[in-house]
Amino acid sequence: MFLQKLWLTIHLLAALDPIPTAEPFNSHDNIHIRIDPLRHQLLLYSDDQLIKKYPIALGKPNTPSPVGEYTVINKYKNWGKGFGTRWIGLSVPWGIYGIHGTNRPASIGHNASHGCIRMLNRNVEELYEWVNVGTKVSFGGHVLGRALENPRRLAKGDSGGDVQLIQSRLRSAGFYNGEVKGKFNSSTEAALKAYEQQNGLPVDGVAGIQDYLSLGLIE
Repeated sequence: MFLQKLWLTIHLLAALDPIPTAEPFNSHDNIHIRIDPLRHQLLLYSDDQLIKKYPIALGKPNTPSPVGEYTVINKYKNWGKGFGTRWIGLSVPWGIYGIHGTNRPASIGHNASHGCIRMLNRNVEELYEWVNVGTKVSFGGHVLGRALENPRRLAKGDSGGDVQLIQSRLRSAGFYNGEVKGKFNSSTEAALKAYEQQNGLPVDGVAGIQDYLSLGLIE
């Protein structure tokens, strides 16, 4: 009786469709990442096929996550205290930003970081195996994000996509000749002061509401 049951079990299993072995995505060149800031989600794609969704934490309003198109430039395990078990560095020109784990899992789903993308450690460990240096990462949203109605004041020493936007507008207006890399340096301050003076604004070299309005960045 035992042998008869065993034979029946083997026969039934043989009739089932085999489960294919999943090929690791990091062997493909078509893997890319999209960040959805409204839903606090990281979306992993292979071509146009959505593979995974992960909950994430984003930057605080005063230290926003970078909006735009970037690539993975490095990968490390246990990169440093506070960065969880994995680090995936990004090609943001004005600072060190990345996708990493966290020792504060309660922050996931909120705007809580200094600009990096936080993930649960088990999730970033999985993602780490699927991306390579060169993988594209796209941050959705407007550069000014939720600060459109009340953008942050920008001064020398600040950095971010909003600084890059200010530099770009100042360059288009003929006041700035430096690199548009999102770092508010002395050249940016001097260019802004010159713009403010010519346009009848308070000359302080600090980008405030009046500067944003004059540069056409908000309405």
